[in-house]
Amino acid sequence: MGYFLRPKSSSNGISAIGLSVAVAFDPLTPRLVSVLTLSDQLEHFKEYIGKLKAIIGEENTTFTLTNSLFIVVASSDDIANTYFTLRARALQYDVPAYTDLMANSASSFVQELYELGARRIGVFSAPPVGCVPSQRTLAGGAERECAENLNEAAKVFNSKLSKKLDSLASSLPSGRFVYLDIYNPLLDLIQNPRKYGFQVADKGCCGTGTLEDWLTDNDCEWGRGRSHIRLLKIPTFCESLATDPLC
Repeated sequence: MGYFLRPKSSSNGISAIGLSVAVAFDPLTPRLVSVLTLSDQLEHFKEYIGKLKAIIGEENTTFTLTNSLFIVVASSDDIANTYFTLRARALQYDVPAYTDLMANSASSFVQELYELGARRIGVFSAPPVGCVPSQRTLAGGAERECAENLNEAAKVFNSKLSKKLDSLASSLPSGRFVYLDIYNPLLDLIQNPRKYGFQVADKGCCGTGTLEDWLTDNDCEWGRGRSHIRLLKIPTFCESLATDPLC
């Protein structure tokens, strides 16, 4: 995960963003695709904090971390790839046990962010991963329906994640830990694409639209080929963000 300092019109003149692809709660998942683990990302974050202190001092760094918004997005690769497609954990864990592993890892990661100074942390739920194009193709049968076993696993994880965040909110009252539901808004978009201005909801935007992703198809690289990213407003999700005390 890279942290990039850039000018901003604020009291301390600093803003930052940290990103890493294929992030996952299962420590095996990033090893399978050779990306950073959550532990690696925490080490990068500690390095960033040290650099920030050198630029704006200890007090301003504490203020920045306390008032920053941290968003954690993970879980899709764990469920879709590690567990169901590659079956790398299927012999070791059933779905309830595997989602326990994921939820415990998510809780630990959020708590470590808190210990490093973060106070406003939102965690995205797992999406309806069984409805993404690749999983429709691999597990949705001849008609490429949503793979309901993947969606059920996502819902089991989401329930556990929500409870973990509630528990953290009780034990760490100076922090704000918010569960951000993207499962239901995205499922509604997939089931009712015309409602949101879309015509097709079962194919991707590059290659054949049925299996490729940015790792396997050059046309899916950001800013190249035929891939396009469209931002849209999902009212139920956006309104919850606008009214939530986290924001």
